Amino acid sequence: MCCRGLFNCCWQLCVSVICAGLFVLLYWAIFQPHHIRATVASAALSNLTVVSNEVSYSLAVSLSLYNPSVRVNIYYDTIGAELRFRDAVLGPAATGASPSEFYQRRKTSDDVKLDFDYARSSVAVGSDVAGELEKEMRSGSPLSLELDVELRVRYVFRIFKLRQKPRIWCSLSIPVKAEGRGPGVGGAVAPGDRCRVKY
Repeated sequence: MCCRGLFNCCWQLCVSVICAGLFVLLYWAIFQPHHIRATVASAALSNLTVVSNEVSYSLAVSLSLYNPSVRVNIYYDTIGAELRFRDAVLGPAATGASPSEFYQRRKTSDDVKLDFDYARSSVAVGSDVAGELEKEMRSGSPLSLELDVELRVRYVFRIFKLRQKPRIWCSLSIPVKAEGRGPGVGGAVAPGDRCRVKY
């Protein structure tokens, strides 16, 4: 009786694994979802200043999102973004994303606007981060920032739906120069390289 019960358990487990495998293969054959592609269409930085351990700036980013799937449409439910300098957070997107949610058909591209408006309300950072940022601002080299974007999406094909939480990292290399007579610097980048997308 004990052996028979063990055999039945093993048999049911094998059948379950096989069914799950067939389901995954069927899903892949029908859905054929592809990873979202992302690029920075434009980015404009203005009035970047560092006073003591306080950083103030304004940054407007246009992020281009492309759905390469042949059959699958995507619902973007939420979009959140942070700006980073050497792993230090310089603030989340102050006004969120525009649009904050949208529907994207297969083989199409849509632009999302991300605004980081910290011109009046500065961001506190560590003294080492402030020092490194000031040093890079004065070096004459492009300023290296990173855009970290978190998404909640639904891949949709007829009655099938799959929820995912992809994450996007975009490197921003912005040549900066002094703006007017104040201490702030600014600059802009043209369309950049493709961003990294991880699921």
